[in-house]
Parts: sequence; structure tokens; C-alpha cells
Amino acid sequence: MAVRTTAAEVKQIIDTSISDAIVNGYIVSASLFVTNHLGSTDLDAATLEDIERWVTAHLISMTRERQASEEKAGSAEQVFTQQFALGLRNTLYGQIAIDLDTTSTLNELADGKKDISLQAL
Repeated sequence: MAVRTTAAEVKQIIDTSISDAIVNGYIVSASLFVTNHLGSTDLDAATLEDIERWVTAHLISMTRERQASEEKAGSAEQVFTQQFALGLRNTLYGQIAIDLDTTSTLNELADGKKDISLQAL
């Protein structure tokens, strides 16, 4: 399976200090997801690469770099989003991936109209 994006490109959109090797692991998962759900659509290679990059950032932000939903300066408090049932809609990165998909496939996945699955190639 060939991935479409790189760790350097992912790090252009998500501020993270995790190693490229770890980002590459997320890229493999994002690539499987994009290939399984969008690979047979009429989206061009550049669009699929862009979506893969944003899905990778989404996966990273769901696990290693969770997005804060609330932050306070006094007594240094942070509350993270944890609404896992929302899937791609749970992060700004996933929302952008949905918006980039002109076939509406990711929107239908996020709405529960299609099953989400990853299959090894």
C-alpha cells in the first residue's frame, strides 16, 4: 500500500513534537481509511492526498495531541474534548477532511449513513 502524504506535510497543519516515525504510523491508518472509503471515487490524487493529510492530523489529535475544549490561565486548567462518538466531526482536522470530500462520502460516514471500517490491503 502506498501512502499519499508525508510526516513533514502533516506537521505543517498540526503542531506536534511527536517523531516522524510515529506520525508515519498514523499516516498508514489514514491511508487505509482514505483508500477504503474514497479510493474508488472520482476524486483526483491531489485531493485524496490532502484528505489523507487531514485525516492523519485528526487521528493524532484524537490520541496524542487532543484538542482543548476549555483553557484557563489562573490555576492552569485544561479540559479536552472527549466526544468519541462524533468521529471525524470531533476535531477541526476531521471537519476539514469532510469538507474536502466533494463526494460526500465522509459526511455520510460522520452522519452514520455508512459503516466505518478499516481493511488490510
